[in-house]
Amino acid sequence: MLPPCDPTSPVPAAEPDRRAGDPAHTETGTKSPASADPISSGVMDGAYSLVAWPPPRLDGWLRKLQDQLGVSGFGVPHINLRAPFQTELSRRELIERFRDVLDGASSFEVSIKGFKRYKGVIFLECETSARMLYLHLMALSVGPSTRSPYDGESYAPHLTLALGVLPWAEDDLWERVTTLELPLTHFQVSALSLTIEEKGEFLELHTFPLTDPAAGTPPPHQADQPEADPPG
Repeated sequence: MLPPCDPTSPVPAAEPDRRAGDPAHTETGTKSPASADPISSGVMDGAYSLVAWPPPRLDGWLRKLQDQLGVSGFGVPHINLRAPFQTELSRRELIERFRDVLDGASSFEVSIKGFKRYKGVIFLECETSARMLYLHLMALSVGPSTRSPYDGESYAPHLTLALGVLPWAEDDLWERVTTLELPLTHFQVSALSLTIEEKGEFLELHTFPLTDPAAGTPPPHQADQPEADPPG
């Protein structure tokens, strides 16, 4: 069982984000008493990313927890296989380049190690498997393009819970999340998505199916599992 979360208690808030397709999060966002003035995501319009989505069970759990704690990440929950970058390639050319480098790539398992924090960010740390690192390096070969300082040797796959946490709230938030039981600690990724930051929205441009290593074909879609509710 997960410990209760009192919605009347002070909320250690982070900066608001802008989520595409989520009517509960507007472009301007909302500001709580624990938040500083809204800041930019740090990702410029036109920046692309290659991401993996968590399964519905974990995605829903993270979103509900963010709402209850008054925090957010950048966009909806995702794992970067390549952090935001810019390129002069057209969208069609970029999709073709990624299709070439991901051709025949296998699906892979993500193992979650637990919550971790670093300089105002709280996230779920993922194991950097050999398969994920290989796909990351293949994604980096697509160009010409800029490269994020969080790629290459600094690559650390994760799912962000809270971004831009204020210093005075970080310890309280950390204490609350470290007592939580995760709804799952492993999941399979059967596709990667090319996304773009556009007018404050995180948009999906194209999906690249990954093959089942055993069968050599794209795996079937995973059936949705009942969502595990965060404390509330």
